[in-house]
Amino acid sequence: MARSGYFHGDLRRALLDAGFDAARSGGPEAISVRELARGLDVAPSAVYRHFEGHDELLLELSLRAQAMVADAMEAEIALVPSGDPRARADGVIAATGIGYIRFAWSEPGLFRLAFRTRDNLDAARDERARGACGRTPYEQLERALDALVEVGELSEQDRAGAEALAWSAVHGFALLTVEGPLRSLDAATREVFAGRVVEMVRQGLAQCAGSRG
Repeated sequence: MARSGYFHGDLRRALLDAGFDAARSGGPEAISVRELARGLDVAPSAVYRHFEGHDELLLELSLRAQAMVADAMEAEIALVPSGDPRARADGVIAATGIGYIRFAWSEPGLFRLAFRTRDNLDAARDERARGACGRTPYEQLERALDALVEVGELSEQDRAGAEALAWSAVHGFALLTVEGPLRSLDAATREVFAGRVVEMVRQGLAQCAGSRG
C-alpha cells in the first residue's frame, strides 16, 4: 500500500529529492519515473500529478543541479583577493572556470544532469537555476566577462558572444575528464590542465581583442 505521508503536499519534493539522489550516483540516465515511484511506494500515475512527464521532471532536476554549479563557482570566486582591479578580474575569470570544472569532478552525475535539457540561451538565466549566490552558472560567467571589460582587458566588441566561446572550452574539458578519455588523468595533472584551460580562455579573449586594436 502506498504510504500516506506523500499525499500531504510533499510528494513533489520527495520525487525531486529521490531523483536528485539517483542522478548523483548514476547521472541523468538513472532518473526513471517508474523507479522513483517504486522507491517512494506510490503508483507511477501519482508522479504525473506533479510532473507532466519525464522531461519536466528532468528539467526541474537539471535546474537544481545548475544552482549547485553556480554556488560552486561562487565559492571559488570568493577566494580571489581584492585589490588591483586587473588582477582581480583575471582571478575572477579563472575562478569561474575552475569552480565549474571542480564541481564536475566532485559531482559527476549531477554535472552531467545540469545541462542535459533546454536548447536556448534564455534558459541559462532561468531563475530556478540560481543558487544561493543569486546567479545561474551562465550569469556567473557573464559577470566575470563584464569585469574583464571594466579593466580594459576585453573590448565591448569582443565581449559579444564571449560566453559561448569560454563556456564551450571549459565545459568540453570538464566533460572529457568526467566521461571521456581524459578520465585517466591523475589528480595533479588534471588540476594543472584545468588551470591551463582557463588561462588559455582568458588569453585567447585578450589576444582577440588586441588583434582588433
